[in-house]
Amino acid sequence: MNRKLRMGMIGGGTGSFIGDVHRKAASIDGMIDLVCGAFSSSAEKSIVSGKALYLPEDRCYGSYEEMILKEKELPADVRMDFVAIVTPNHMHFPPAKLALENGFHVVCDKPMTLTLEEAIALEKIVAKSGKLFALTHNYTGHPLVKQAKAMVANGDLGNIRKIQVQYLQGWLSTAVESTENKQAAWRVDPKRSGIGGALGDIGTHAENLVEYITGLKIDELAADLGRFGEGRTLDDDGNLLLRMENGAKGTMSISQIALGEENNLAIRLYGEKGSLEWHQENPNQLITRWLENPIKIFTPNGNDLYPEALNVSRIPAGHPEGYLEAFATIYKNFVTHLMAVLNGETIEKPDYPTAKDGVRGMKFIYAAVESDTNNAAWTKI
Repeated sequence: MNRKLRMGMIGGGTGSFIGDVHRKAASIDGMIDLVCGAFSSSAEKSIVSGKALYLPEDRCYGSYEEMILKEKELPADVRMDFVAIVTPNHMHFPPAKLALENGFHVVCDKPMTLTLEEAIALEKIVAKSGKLFALTHNYTGHPLVKQAKAMVANGDLGNIRKIQVQYLQGWLSTAVESTENKQAAWRVDPKRSGIGGALGDIGTHAENLVEYITGLKIDELAADLGRFGEGRTLDDDGNLLLRMENGAKGTMSISQIALGEENNLAIRLYGEKGSLEWHQENPNQLITRWLENPIKIFTPNGNDLYPEALNVSRIPAGHPEGYLEAFATIYKNFVTHLMAVLNGETIEKPDYPTAKDGVRGMKFIYAAVESDTNNAAWTKI
């Protein structure tokens, strides 16, 4: 193809954190243009948001239904190629279903849906439609996460025995949902968030990171969840024990009431021959330790990286690559796959999270809530 792909957006209007992140990430590699959007359930607000993004008024829609159906009728060289869904959880399934059934590819924020039933249904809709679906587990886009995955797959660490993963935040330490903080309000609301609070918001990132890097599935878990915020019915804290399919043991700690923490996602893997650790707040170092050799630290575009890591390192060694660049990698890999499809070509192993990962995330949430309800009983995923 000799053109950029055209993106539409559902949600992400003025004041939205994640909508702005998606737009910036999508633009980093120069492969995507935002051409339309239904940025709010209010037509007026959608038009205001669209104008702020320099879009023509006739491409700013009052609802996702209007956008999908009208875009479908536009000439092929004008209409959007795919849509990004950046709404609260309860508004993931309906627009994704409508978009796929009307011939549009989809990028969707995580968790994939409000309920497990919706997730299973959506996976089937994706398969039936023949369209591409990407889920933005953005942390898997970091070069050093790719390096960690490649090292495990190559057997550098030997058989994985122990896993520690954490995702700690403190922004819900007080009742910010009772203020004008919209981000907090929907996340503590079961009608908009689903049955998981911190589980859905950050726990699914931790779950996905473990399974992505190790290539192993979590077989069962035991979860002790906390609801410390006054009046909250959804979890805002949790400690989980994990049993992996290969027999490895793991621990997961998640929290949004860990006062003072910002975005402390970290993972440690311990194998028979070596171990590694990576911290999202210091993403440019992958620390590895070995049975007989000295500690070795990998950096983006640095020495001894596997091709999987080098291929997503955008700038020279010593220059930080972080959150937006990792997010951009999800878009780049998705769009590269989509361009191949539109050219009648195939990519054997596209590297971005899909509906399958979305279903795993929802099963993780449901298993953890079930386990907690049963006094942290071991529960299969």
